[in-house]
Amino acid sequence: MKHRIVVAITGASGAIYARQLLRKLAAVPDQVEKVAVVMSQNARTVWQTELDDTSYENLPFPVFGQQDFMAPFASGSGQYNTMIICPCSMGTLGRIAGGVSNDLVTRAADVVLKERRKLICVLREAPYNLIHIRNMAAVVEAGGIICPATPSFYSKPKDIEEVAGTVVDRVLDLAGIEQPTYRWGGGV
Repeated sequence: MKHRIVVAITGASGAIYARQLLRKLAAVPDQVEKVAVVMSQNARTVWQTELDDTSYENLPFPVFGQQDFMAPFASGSGQYNTMIICPCSMGTLGRIAGGVSNDLVTRAADVVLKERRKLICVLREAPYNLIHIRNMAAVVEAGGIICPATPSFYSKPKDIEEVAGTVVDRVLDLAGIEQPTYRWGGGV
């Protein structure tokens, strides 16, 4: 079965992860039926600041506005089986944990959880306070996956792209996407 994936990009630092994630999803059309993107205004600002470009304006996937509740993934009948929020701000996490569906990102997350599908929140902010930890627990208890954007180094990454790739590859593994990636004890 091919994947139908929603990628939400929020305003936390870590635009490099979102850019790599979208590139890698575009590279596996044999595994992905559909990818839809929703991006907050803060995410656009962070992307421009961190990556010095506006390549988000030319994505190979349809992009939906924050308030577009007619997007196909705003309803369980849209049958998107995975949602990846990358990066996921703590504000977004808190609204999801509290059941607040005030924009398309939080509505789609609510739909994914209620339909018992896969929600992956790639948190980038640190350190965590007790509210963050309780929100993470609430999302996990509801069926979501918390995947902090914590790079690994046993593959000996050579540059920042490879460091970010260690996180993105882990996210893709969690989403069920098969791809060549470093495996502990087995190499690529």
